[in-house]
This record gives sequence, C-alpha cells and structure tokens, in this order.
Amino acid sequence: MRIIGGSAGGRILKVPKGLGVRPTPDLVRQAIFNSLGDRVVSARVLELFGGSGALSLECLSRGSREAVCIEKSAKHAKFIRDNAREAGFAGLALQVRTMDAFDALKQMATVNAKFDLVMADPPYGEKTREQRSQSFAQRVLDDVNLPRLLAPDALLVLGHARRDAVEVPATWEELKALKHGDSIFRILSVSESGTCAEAKADRQL
Repeated sequence: MRIIGGSAGGRILKVPKGLGVRPTPDLVRQAIFNSLGDRVVSARVLELFGGSGALSLECLSRGSREAVCIEKSAKHAKFIRDNAREAGFAGLALQVRTMDAFDALKQMATVNAKFDLVMADPPYGEKTREQRSQSFAQRVLDDVNLPRLLAPDALLVLGHARRDAVEVPATWEELKALKHGDSIFRILSVSESGTCAEAKADRQL
C-alpha cells in the first residue's frame, strides 16, 4: 500500500504481516480524502486503531498540521514510526501513542485536547441483526469522551463492515456514507444535542 496524494504521494508503506492489521485500501482512502477536500489542510488529526498509520500519514501528506496516532500494539506502533520516518513526518508532526484507544480518549478528554479531524478504521465486528452491535465502531460512537475532543466544525470519519449494523446515537449527525465492498465509512459531526451534552460535561469537571 502507499500514500496516495500530497507531498509524500506514491510513498510505499510497510504493513505488519498477519491478520492483526487490515489496512484501509487505497481506493477507499482516495474516496475519503476526495470527500474531505480542504478540511484536511492545517487540521489537527487524531487517528484511532492506527495499524500502519496510513490515515495519519495521508493527512500529513495533504497538509495537516499534526497527527496523533493511537495504536495498542507495540509491534504495529513501530511500523507506524518507521513509515513516518520514511515519509519524512517523524518527530513533532506525528505522535504515536502505544495504548488502548478508549483509554486514550479518556486521557485526552481530561486535558481538554481538541482535534479538527478524528479518523478510525477499527477491526471489524461480527454480523449484527436483532441485537445491538458490540463492535469497536459502535463503541467509538457510544464513547462519551470522544465528542469532547472535537473542535467546532470538526469531523469524525469512522469505518465499519456492512454486516455490522451500527447505530448512530443522537450525539452524532451523519453527513455522508461511503460504501466500498464490505466497508462503509461514515463522515459525522457532533449534533446540536451532542454539543449541549459536551458543554454540560465540561462544566462538571
């Protein structure tokens, strides 16, 4: 796989072997970034479930100011750092934090961190029909800390399998859904009700 566009366009990315990482395909990333357009430029980016770091590095290549990439596996985090170095984004432009994604959200919310763009393409969940999804994608949407991390007009880009019928809580407003093969990528913003809940939570701290 490779970085598609921007200053590092064409750069080949190393991907850990095995089933632990499912890189976001080039065609899907192209569709995502075509939809985002200039929203990536000068953005502060948070990537959850980093894997190879492809989404963070694509953002930096296209002009994002900085990216924070969360990856639980130390082995995979090393691949992300190696990819960043090869692409010329090592150092202050990219922070790689080796920790659980949901622990990271809680930690960053306590220090009032803010991001213009949050991207997550977590491991896919099981097929869901009559019961509510228990997938990582659903947990991202349900997480109470995530809306507090989004700056005004920020976006969440979330991927999940078509077979995983995630529910979009009232906290979020879906702006667009991109479908490709077994994948769906949803582009969302914090809804008005979510903004009110976020402000209330901040006052209680």
